[in-house]
Formats: sequence, structure tokens, C-alpha cells
Amino acid sequence: MKLFKKINSALLMVLLLTVSSCKAQSSFINESKKPNILVVLCDDLGYADVGFNGSTDIITPELDNLANNGVVFTSAYVAHPFCGPSRASLLTGRYSQEIGTPFNLHSNSSKNNDDNMGVPLKETFMSKILQNSGYYTSAIGKWHLGAAPKFHPNKRGFDNFYGFLGGGHNYFPEQYLKIYEKQLKEGNKNIRDYYLPLEHNNKEVRETEYITDALSREAVNDIKIASKKETPFFIYLAYNAPHVPLEAKKEDLKKFAHIQDKDRRTYAAMVYAVDRGMGSIVKALKENNQYDNTLIVFLSDNGGNFDHGANNYPLKGSKGDAWEGGYRVPMFFHWPNKITKGKKFDFPVSSLDLYPTFAGLAKSKLPNAKILDGKDIMLNVLEDTEPYKDEMIYCLRYRHGHCDVGARQGDWKITRVGNEPWKLTNITTDIGEKKNAASRYPERLNAMVSKTKEWTKSFITPLWFYSAKDEEMWNDGRMPSYNETFEVSKLIQKASKQ
Repeated sequence: MKLFKKINSALLMVLLLTVSSCKAQSSFINESKKPNILVVLCDDLGYADVGFNGSTDIITPELDNLANNGVVFTSAYVAHPFCGPSRASLLTGRYSQEIGTPFNLHSNSSKNNDDNMGVPLKETFMSKILQNSGYYTSAIGKWHLGAAPKFHPNKRGFDNFYGFLGGGHNYFPEQYLKIYEKQLKEGNKNIRDYYLPLEHNNKEVRETEYITDALSREAVNDIKIASKKETPFFIYLAYNAPHVPLEAKKEDLKKFAHIQDKDRRTYAAMVYAVDRGMGSIVKALKENNQYDNTLIVFLSDNGGNFDHGANNYPLKGSKGDAWEGGYRVPMFFHWPNKITKGKKFDFPVSSLDLYPTFAGLAKSKLPNAKILDGKDIMLNVLEDTEPYKDEMIYCLRYRHGHCDVGARQGDWKITRVGNEPWKLTNITTDIGEKKNAASRYPERLNAMVSKTKEWTKSFITPLWFYSAKDEEMWNDGRMPSYNETFEVSKLIQKASKQ
């Protein structure tokens, strides 16, 4: 009898261990089914400066291969037409005007913890909710969301950070470190952040590679680290290319010797360096068996800068504008396990949609008070259905004495730039915003302008200003000038005569 009990106990123990093992294995299997997420963000990349979006002089074979085997978004918008606010919106899922971050941070922002120039801590970054969902999270490259310790990437949900905290950086370490050392010896306590050494999790590093190559290298390293951890990863790879200064490797420049304009040639070589990096990243994904279950999202933080080699054709406008060229960007999704290759998605989408889409894929629980301005678009992408329908996607930039505004609803877009009359454009048939249909469809114009003005009621006072002039004008009431900006009736007649 005792022997029988012992045997039963042993069998029970084996059974319990087996069940426990199965549960653990099941847990890992469920975890592994969550896709890896790789966001590749370029800086000031023009709409027409990648092959999959029509470039004729810049070759991007690696990006084209991913785009052509995924889904290309032809009407993708970011939430602001320049760097800092756009990035803040992407990572928080909020329009920058609603969280007080509509201006770029100053260069050389204080690293003192008392400095309040940074995305508010009450805003939960997408990295944090993914980290809480079991993801290994990594930020690589440009930050530009707060330099004080409390705003550091490691405090905003990123397990790993390799890059720089400011809004830009020079590309060749042998050049910028020489300037840095010289200024350090001279006692300069306010060295431009473009020359500072890069950092890895708060520790200064002396990089030796061309910055774009270094950032690609770090992404490859993180893919390997996540693979060993056997957890899904979220990598936010924020290249500073092709943002100024225009600096490229000699071997990349040789590939574009046919481009006569020096700025354009250098710019092209910088874009190509990103493409080369994507080749090494794809190779690492395949070698670590992560390729098929990785969602790669590629986009730019805003439109290309005409003054520094970019091309936004066929869009009107440049970086900083509320015209399409300011905030409509090249973008694709690539995910072999889920997305059918060779698709084009023509419905308008926003970078604000990435946060809720990733949260849905990761089965993340959002904080109770978390507000999101975008929406989970994955089902729309898979079924080719319109995410926004009667809803609008907005853009607003504060100017001295007025606001530049763009807003899209379906096929229609309203735009007001430089205090000129409002324009109403069928953006599907007139992508270059050449015609003004305001006088033909005044009700549509009025309705869209009214909705956009209503949106501004959710705005708060900026937490910082880009210049003393901005702050002065805000304080004495010359900014933001919403009533003047959203005046329509007096302008339709003037617009009809143009």
C-alpha cells in the first residue's frame, strides 16, 4: 500500500511538472506570437526620395524590396511639419498642441533634472506600454524629446538607448570629436550638441563609425539581444539622416556622381546609407529567425527640406509647411506573417495611428487616463477599408500673427498658409494643391474649417517656445490668433478672384 502511494505521488509530481512545463511553453508560444515591431524613422526625408515612392535619381533597393513586399501608404501624414513635435506625437499618440509640445526644443537644453523642457511625464510613451507587455524595448539615434534625466529614454520605457539627446548631430566622429575636444579644452561650457559624444544608457561613448552606419549596427545588436532573451522586441530606430549637416561617405557619394547639384548628391548618398543599413538589419532578422514575424514600419518625421537637397514631388511645399509637402510622408508596413505583398493603401492615415495599432498587436493594457488621438488601423490595412471616413486628420503650425493649417477629410483638404485665403482642394485629383474649390463648395469649406477650429479647443499653452519672440507674442496675445486664422466668410470672395 505504501509503495502504491509512493508511485501515485511520483506520478502526480510528474504530471504537475508536465502541466507546469506546458503552461510555461504555452506562455512563451503566446508571447512569441506577438510581432516584433521595428519603427524606422528618417529625418527630413522627401516624399519622392525613395524608389518605392517614385525617386528617379536616388536608389534605395533594400527599402524598395521591403515596401514592394508589404503595403505602401500613399496618403500617410505625420502630426506636425517639423522634428520635435512630430516625434512627440508619434511616441505619445497625441497631437503636440494638446500636450504643450508644438515647438522644437532648444539646442543644448539643460541636463539638469529641474529643466522642464521635455514631453510631460504624465504622457505614457508607446515604449512603456510595450515594455509592460513583455517587449524588449530599444531607442536608437535621435531623441529630441527632453535632455534632463527625468526625460531620458531609459525613463520613458526604453530598456536600451544608444544615440544623442539633441535635435541633430554631425556624422563623422573623427571630425566632430576633434571640435568637441578643442572646445572642451578652451573651457566652453555650452558646446553645441551636434558635436557631443554619443551615449549608451547614460554613459558617454566614443563612436568610430559614420553615424548612420553606427545606428544600423546598434539595431542589429538589439535584434540579436532580443533573440537571446526569447522575447518580442520594439526597436525605435530614429536616424538623423538625411537631416543637415549634409555629410556622406566617399564610397556612397561615388554612386551618385551623375547628380550635378552638390547638396542633392550628398543628400542622396545619405539616404543610400540608410538603405544600406536596412540591408544589414534585414539580414540580421533572417539570421535570427525574426524576419517573418517582424512588423517593419518605415516613415519620415516630416517633409523634405527643399533648401537642403530634398524632393517632395508631386506635393506642394517643404518641411514646416501645412501644404502636403510639409507633413505627408513616404511610409510602408512590412510583415510577412500578416501582410500580403504588393499592396497600396490609398486612404489617409496618421503617424498617431501607430500607438494604438502597436498596443493592439501587443495586447497591451493602456493606463486608464491615457488619451489617444489616432486609431488601430491594422484591420483596415488588411481589409483595405477606410479608417477615418468622416473624421479629419489635422496639422497646425504656429506662426507670428497667424497659424498655418492643413486638414484632410476623405478626398478633401483645407489649407491656409501665410494668412492667404483658405483653399479647398480635392487632394485625390489635385495632389499638387493647384486649384482652389472654395468658392464652388463654400459649405464644405465652412464645415471643415469649423471642425478644425473646434479641434483647437483641446490645445494647451505651450510648455516652452522656440524663441523669445514666440513667447513674447504669445504673452501679449499676437499668438495663436485662432479667430483670425479661422475666419472664412470674408476670404471666399477674395479666393474666387485668384
